[in-house]
Amino acid sequence: MIAFVSGTVAALAPDSAVLEVGGVGMAVQCTPGTLAQLRVGRHAKLATSLVVREDSLTLYGFDDEDARQTFELLQTASGVGPRLAQSMLAVHSPDALRAAVSSGDEKALTAVSGIGKKGAQKLLLELKDRLGEPVSGAAAQVPGQAAGGAGEGWRGQLHAALVGLGYATREADEAVAAVAPQAEAAASAGTEPPVPQLLRAALQTLNRAR
Repeated sequence: MIAFVSGTVAALAPDSAVLEVGGVGMAVQCTPGTLAQLRVGRHAKLATSLVVREDSLTLYGFDDEDARQTFELLQTASGVGPRLAQSMLAVHSPDALRAAVSSGDEKALTAVSGIGKKGAQKLLLELKDRLGEPVSGAAAQVPGQAAGGAGEGWRGQLHAALVGLGYATREADEAVAAVAPQAEAAASAGTEPPVPQLLRAALQTLNRAR
């Protein structure tokens, strides 16, 4: 098992980072929130979880050990693979997930793309005795309850991710505004705006502008 990687950030992409470790570029899958904290050319250390498949070896990276452990615990529930576990952590912090599960907050789980009402109910039952109680008493955010009002959660994550990828604040502002209709359409449909997809769309907008 690779518990962590530590090295210089060599490259950043919408859903991954490359860290140079001992002359080797390690590709690590990360959430937008994690990517937003990284800067090309700077040193970084990520807690990691290696997912082994017959045809692939995929390394997932996290801000800290708590996020890594939560990622692995989520996958003990039936139907939850690494992609869905990562999506859950892209929407909610580990403590917010613990709060949601311990309080039976179905709406918080359905805010994650790929989780419907029945899936959320099943996850609440399976994870109740696995994630534990929230450490800080944080409440899980759901669509319309993010700090600053509805939709502010995705805006903040997306803006931070773009700045983390090296774009100027003005460019990030313009890109967020460009994809706002797409995010608002998702919110109107009762789902959490998908930050990874919005990030890809924002990058396409920025590339066309250059």
